[in-house]
Parts: sequence; C-alpha cells; structure tokens
Amino acid sequence: MLDISKSIYNLDDSDIADNLLHYSYNTKHLLSLIEKGVDKEDPAYLSSYRSFEGEVYENYLYEKLLRYAEQNDDIEKFILKGFHQNKFKSHPNTLSISEKQQIVYRTKSREISEFDAMLFTKNKELYFVEMTLVKSVLKLRKRLRKKKALLEIIFPNYEIKALIILNEGASGVKQFPSYCKVWFTKEYSASKILDYIVQNRKNKRKLVPKDIVKSKKMIEAHSLKLHPFRYYNTMTWLTKTLRSHKKHILDIYFLMNHKVQRYHNLYNKLYIGFINIEDAQKLLKIDKQEYKIDQRVVVAIEKKHTDEIVLTYYIQKTRKNLYLYSFDDENRVVKEKKDPYGITVTEVFHINKFMDDSYKLSLYNLKTIKKLLKDNYLRKA
Repeated sequence: MLDISKSIYNLDDSDIADNLLHYSYNTKHLLSLIEKGVDKEDPAYLSSYRSFEGEVYENYLYEKLLRYAEQNDDIEKFILKGFHQNKFKSHPNTLSISEKQQIVYRTKSREISEFDAMLFTKNKELYFVEMTLVKSVLKLRKRLRKKKALLEIIFPNYEIKALIILNEGASGVKQFPSYCKVWFTKEYSASKILDYIVQNRKNKRKLVPKDIVKSKKMIEAHSLKLHPFRYYNTMTWLTKTLRSHKKHILDIYFLMNHKVQRYHNLYNKLYIGFINIEDAQKLLKIDKQEYKIDQRVVVAIEKKHTDEIVLTYYIQKTRKNLYLYSFDDENRVVKEKKDPYGITVTEVFHINKFMDDSYKLSLYNLKTIKKLLKDNYLRKA
C-alpha cells in the first residue's frame, strides 16, 4: 500500500540534509524583480515566485520519495534523476534523463512526456508521480491520460497508476480517474530556500554535502526494458488505417477500438486528411490573403478533456510556423499559434509529407465525419 507518511504530510525536511540547496533553480527573473523592489503582491512577482515554489516543492517531494521508497517493502524499483543519477544523455524512443535532469520519453528530436518521479511495486504496478501546488487540478486530467497511455504502451505487463501529490485545499480532486492515488501535504512554502539564494549571492555559506540514498531499489531510467514503440511510424499507421475503409470515409469501428483509443489518449489528436484553402476559407472564415492558394489544411480528430472527439484544423505556413483552428463551445472559430518547438509542429510536417491526394476531404466529408463522432459520443454518454 502506498500511504502517505507523517513525515511527508508534515513537510519534515530533517532527513534530507541540504539537498534542496544543491539543486539549480530558474530564479533569474524572480531575483531581478526583488532587486527592483517589486511588491510581493504584484502579479508579476506572484507569478514568478509561484513558478519557483513549484520547482522547490517538486524537488522536496522527490527527495522524500527516495527515502520513502527505500523503506517501503512494497516498492521494488525507484527511478533516479537529478544529481542522484549518473547518466545525463537523453536517448530516443526510451525513458532516459533530459538535459534538465528530468525523467523523459522522447523521439529523436522531441520530448513526448516528462515524469516527476516513477516507481514500480512488487505487485506489477507502475506508478508515475505528479506533484503540483496548483489549487485547481481539473486541467491535469488530459496530461494524466497522455502519460498513462504512453506507459501502457511501453510497459504492457504492468498496471499503470498515478500518484498525485497536492497541497491541502486543492479542488477538483473528485474528478480524478480511479487509477489515481492522491496524497495531500500541508501547505508548502519555499521562502527559506529563496532567502538562502538571495543571501548566498553575497555571502557564500558552506553546504552540508549531498545526502545520496544508496539502495538496490534505485535504478537509472535507461536500464529499463521497454516494449518497442515508434512514435511517427505508429502515427502514420493510424492515419492510413482510419482512412482505408472501402465504404466509409472514416473507419469509426477501428477508431473506437480500445487499443486505438489508447493511442488516441497518447497523441490526443489523430490526423485523417486535408482540405484545400478554398474550403477552409468557407469553414473557418479565414482571410483569403493570409495563406497561399495551394496551402493545405490538415484535419485532425482531437480528444477533449470530456472525452468528446471533435474536428480541428492545422495550417503550417513554414516548418515552425503552425496555426491551430478549432471551434469553442459557442461554435466560434478560435485561432492559436502553436509552439514552434513543440511536438505538434513536427507531427503536422511529417503527416503532410505522407498524405497524397487520396487523403483530400471535402466539406461534405467533414459534415459526415462530424455527425459520426457526435452520434458516437452521445451513445456512450
């Protein structure tokens, strides 16, 4: 059983030496605000401080979980990160440690998921850990769904669960799925760590050496054996199969297969074809002058946090210049610029190269697909 210890609940730091002070923190902006004398209630200060405090909270809980895992007989393996592990190189298509010393799964060029901590029990359970100071956790559900799906694919012989660690008073907890175990700690403050960082800029204080937990349970991410998974190959196969039905524009039975839905949870969106810019102008009310006449608009079926599947549209002007068009709850068009270094930019580029003219969709096709998805969602509801 993974029950919270009194030490973790009470935020006791007596057993982790000066370890929290050995971590690197992104405090450049916060320290500049302090130097300028910005009021602590100023929105800019609050935003920067909360981000820093979240970093410290994660590091504190990781230190405590290391010691918790060492003492808990149900835990068989615990993944090392930060200064507790030796390997810093991030390898593609496997779990490894990123340059920021976090546990990640990545393709050759992009991170797919990052994990705050990860542990394996003797009962063939794999827990991934989410730690956050955010008071409302409703938006966490989509992230949890993606991470669980990935781990189910690469660790098919384990039951995947999540350990969520929050401050007391967090709302939305009842919305978590049944695979989530939730721990609450007392309200955390990183003020002591910030005071040390501010003071240490002028007066260097000698720290107690790092306290490293040594146990056979502690392993490095790259040593784990994973089920083979190729991110882009699988994505292409899904697109191809979704459109390969002899009679229907979209194979809805294939889409709703539980294994395919696991992939949908991971990717969040599956690409099914494209429309021309002329049809996009009618559908999305976009400016005729904004895009070239031969511009493709990639169509995806995207899963919302409610599990409803909707159509979304991607326009890639250049390799890193990508726009998402979708409809809000009032059926208004919403335009969003995507992160030029995010995974979606690479996905759309890859799938666009793969799709030939047979993947072209008409407005009538879109209407049919939209109805299929809506009817299926209402049946499930």
